[in-house]
Amino acid sequence: MKPAAFDYYKPETLDEALSLLDEFGYDAKVLAGGQSLIPMMNMRLARPPVLIDINGVQGMTGIEVGESEIVIGGLTRHYMVEHSPEIQNSCPMLAEGIKLIGHSQIRSRGTIGGSIVHADPTAELPVMLTALGGKVTVVSSGDERELTPEELFLTYMTTTIEPNEIVKSVHFPVIAERTGHAIEEFTLRSGDFAIIIAAASVTLDEEGLIESAALCIGGVDGIPVKLEDVTDELIGEAPSEELFAEKCAQIVDLVDPEKDIHASAEYRKDLCVALSRRVLKKAADRAKQA
Repeated sequence: MKPAAFDYYKPETLDEALSLLDEFGYDAKVLAGGQSLIPMMNMRLARPPVLIDINGVQGMTGIEVGESEIVIGGLTRHYMVEHSPEIQNSCPMLAEGIKLIGHSQIRSRGTIGGSIVHADPTAELPVMLTALGGKVTVVSSGDERELTPEELFLTYMTTTIEPNEIVKSVHFPVIAERTGHAIEEFTLRSGDFAIIIAAASVTLDEEGLIESAALCIGGVDGIPVKLEDVTDELIGEAPSEELFAEKCAQIVDLVDPEKDIHASAEYRKDLCVALSRRVLKKAADRAKQA
């Protein structure tokens, strides 16, 4: 199919793009990578009267790695992060998780900001942003604000970003000492959307005991879910496969996924337990080697 008729604008500056958003409001959609928006328009699931193409806007692409934080421009393509040596060293989960996004053709066009704004709860970037406690900076013509994942994601494909705002940058923490990351997902075919996705970070103290941990699951709710009930019980313990099996068993009572044509609710719960055990064990093993 072909999209419904729309007016097309291609601003060259961020100020110009924001001015257009002020003018058209809810009638406008921002085009970045277009990997979700364009198929939805072609199927006429989305019919924006106005399309604002921000691919020509300067200053929104790039990766900056500081001492404690990584700042990625909202228009930065997936492949740029995937192949960045700085990202591989400073945030291994991000480097590993980006490779799971669709196929290389998708990653060559899709953007970091676009994937997060799309807010699919089974997508890799929203899950990693939540697991690592990242932040998103959004701008409008009169304001700039910083949002945590808890402040950003509302429900399925819905965020608190206003119609006159654009994602300027995405922020991830630099991996700490004695810390390991891991991310895994279950898909029906390579490149498909995940049925369940799990991401974990584990930090060990000098004695090899768990100092801090984070575990996030996608595919069980309208937003990525952090399982702090599980990770809180890991603190002060020696990491082991038996420990993670014991603590992850309770996940079946902590999540309430819906069934669909791809998997039953019970199967999704079993996947949550299995993937959580795997990523926690892998993250802990990597922390020992860090």
